[in-house]
Amino acid sequence: MHELSLVASIVDAVTESVSAYPGARVKEVRLRVGALAAVIEESLQFCYGIATEDTPLQGSALIVTVVPVGGHCPSCARDVEIASLQSFRCPLCCGPVENVRQGRELEIESIEIEDAEETVQS
Repeated sequence: MHELSLVASIVDAVTESVSAYPGARVKEVRLRVGALAAVIEESLQFCYGIATEDTPLQGSALIVTVVPVGGHCPSCARDVEIASLQSFRCPLCCGPVENVRQGRELEIESIEIEDAEETVQS
């Protein structure tokens, strides 16, 4: 389960980022995960709960956006979204799609934090 090491890296990166805001609590972490990234969202969510214990991220939500696979169709001379991971064919002309341009991402899109002052007022 490589998701645990991925989540540990994400927790480290977010913890480092929020260290500039003493006392802040992370409310939400948004990830962009490509369909080709070989990551199972349910495993990410499970591992996130474990990896965030006793960190500034404890209790925060992990929001995952799956990025579809997209590439270039030389026949149509267009960038297209691939409908199936089983066949890298253009949905317009059924020709082969080359040069995958999206779908491999695994990146932190955003972090939502709550200031220590907001936490006290709540």
